[in-house]
Amino acid sequence: MSKVLEVCANGYESALAAQNGGAKRVEFCDNLAEGGTTPSHSQIALAKKNLSIEIWPIIRPRGGDFLYSELEFALIQEDIKHFKSLNCDGIVTGILLADGSIDLARMKVIIQLASPMKVAFHRAFDMTNNMEKALEDLIDLGIIRVLSSGGASTAINGIKTLTKLVKQANGRIAIMPGAGINKNNLKTLITETGANDFHASAKAYVNSKMIYRNAETKMGSIEDEYQYELTSEDTVKELVEILNN
Repeated sequence: MSKVLEVCANGYESALAAQNGGAKRVEFCDNLAEGGTTPSHSQIALAKKNLSIEIWPIIRPRGGDFLYSELEFALIQEDIKHFKSLNCDGIVTGILLADGSIDLARMKVIIQLASPMKVAFHRAFDMTNNMEKALEDLIDLGIIRVLSSGGASTAINGIKTLTKLVKQANGRIAIMPGAGINKNNLKTLITETGANDFHASAKAYVNSKMIYRNAETKMGSIEDEYQYELTSEDTVKELVEILNN
């Protein structure tokens, strides 16, 4: 089976770089520093208008945990309906209960509302209290893909668990390793896990073109606000080449 690279794109420009680099799809998100939150209308609308790559927006109303209030769940549902109207290829989301298990009731609502779009589960999976049971729950729900680092800080650190999850899935759902994937560890992850889908931001830092810079104040918590992150087309090409070979 052919190997697939999914790129975590933080905007239209990154999605374009992912497409030009040969990735199959993008998980479209905002706020990568918080693990990704729901992207804007304009980003997705422009991507669907101009790009041919698969567009899968993340549906996550905020950073932090994956236990959501009634208001946050209402926002999630409205975002799903919105992206459905833009003809996205699928959505990526995840909701947990306070005890760390999958919120089956709310996930069923999401899957029904999203149809005919497919639904993938993001790294909320790594925060579950029992990944083996959670995987079976996702399979029963009809989730087609789950992003995981094997519960570790990076995919390479969670490689043993990822290998076990791929064997447990046995083709019933795609296990997609992600977190810290790069050209130095991708081949090992391919060989050892047996996975076919891989997730990477393939990001690079872009320096600001500002000449005047106020060093006395900040707009946020980022250490250097005169640089920002974008997906690197060259890095995507490197990863795709490793997957193809």
